[in-house]
Amino acid sequence: MGAFALLGSAAAQAQTPVRFSLDWRWEGPAAPFAVALDKGYFKAEGLDVTIDPAAGSREPISRVASGTYDVGFGDVNSLVRFRDENPGTDIKAVMVIYDRPPFAIIGRKSRGISKEASSLQGKTFGAPAADGAFAQWPIFKSVNKIDDSSMKFENVGFPVREPMLAQGEVDAVFGFSMSSYINLKSRGVPTDDIVVMLMSDYGVDLYGNTIIVSPKFAAEKPEAVKGLLRAIMKGVQDTVKDPSSAVDAVIKRNDVAKKDVELERLKMVLEQNMLTPWVKTNGFGGIDKERFAKSLDQIGLTFTYKAKPNVDDVFTEQFLPAADQRKVN
Repeated sequence: MGAFALLGSAAAQAQTPVRFSLDWRWEGPAAPFAVALDKGYFKAEGLDVTIDPAAGSREPISRVASGTYDVGFGDVNSLVRFRDENPGTDIKAVMVIYDRPPFAIIGRKSRGISKEASSLQGKTFGAPAADGAFAQWPIFKSVNKIDDSSMKFENVGFPVREPMLAQGEVDAVFGFSMSSYINLKSRGVPTDDIVVMLMSDYGVDLYGNTIIVSPKFAAEKPEAVKGLLRAIMKGVQDTVKDPSSAVDAVIKRNDVAKKDVELERLKMVLEQNMLTPWVKTNGFGGIDKERFAKSLDQIGLTFTYKAKPNVDDVFTEQFLPAADQRKVN
């Protein structure tokens, strides 16, 4: 027994600790990370990964920048802005999870909102100041030639955003498609009254959430970063093959989550944000450099760059698994 105990303790010591920040609570879209934990994919790479929830897709960036976390799952557009506002910070994105962002405007037909961008004129919106979707409004209105002088934007808290729309206090809200749609349904709003305008369908050509890594961790432990991405890739592939089982790994980490709700949320994310035509053709996790360069131009509509970055400043493919390991179909 003593020899086995010694072997066990040596194996435990060999595991590299990794502090990982989610973008939100343990909900359906976090399934690939939960699967990688439960199936031992991180451990097989010699990693002892701790994953914590967060309060939005910007928080992981500040967590990684401060050094309290090694890796995060956050919005790449917010990362671009954060890097510009903090020029000494060289955090990079290393793997795309959402090839298309879930940024959306969610309205109700009964409040005069349709799939036409012009239907937004003159309406009142619930628009949390810290919301990643609302941050892209300057791009949306520019691409779709909308004059928003007749529109009213109310800075509301995240918890009251969908309740206000459900009660008819606003005509539409800004949010992540899978969150706001599911939340409205759960509040009894009929599905045929909910209009989801995915910004990526309206000329907002951005990427979404990515895996971001601290420059210190990447420099000191590059093999750990590569192992982490291999494990996440396996978690993604398992989630795509069997979303229902993958959601079980999330449910056990969230006492109030309901399986049918989180499964629907996960399926929306897989269909709308992760398994895009580009990903099915080119594999998961990488970028189209031309498109990424265009997204940097569009981000420049949301704030004024101090120093506009190049694609390679923000994203690196050096840690990604080989292309044949990143197929998802």
